[in-house]
Amino acid sequence: MPVNKEIDINQSYQIKHLTFCKYVLHTPNKTIDLSFPQMLELRRKINELTTYSSLNRIVNNENFALLFVADKQHLIFLEIPQLLKLKEEISAFFHTSAAVCA
Repeated sequence: MPVNKEIDINQSYQIKHLTFCKYVLHTPNKTIDLSFPQMLELRRKINELTTYSSLNRIVNNENFALLFVADKQHLIFLEIPQLLKLKEEISAFFHTSAAVCA
């Protein structure tokens, strides 16, 4: 029986609020614990990687991005659909009350 190695993009990246200012990023390969400042840094990096010029550079060169997360404790390999899905997930996360550190 052949193994389907395609990853369902809709299920591959999820951010959950654990406790006060503690979050978890679920990726296809690992689960990464994040603090609120690390979440802000992840959002900044993703926003930087998803500008028109950055996406153009990625597509015209290597067609993927490597991203250090959680104070460089983890390295994530992102293809373009995964990068865009993560941007969407982070954007939605910061527009809900769960992202507030209170």
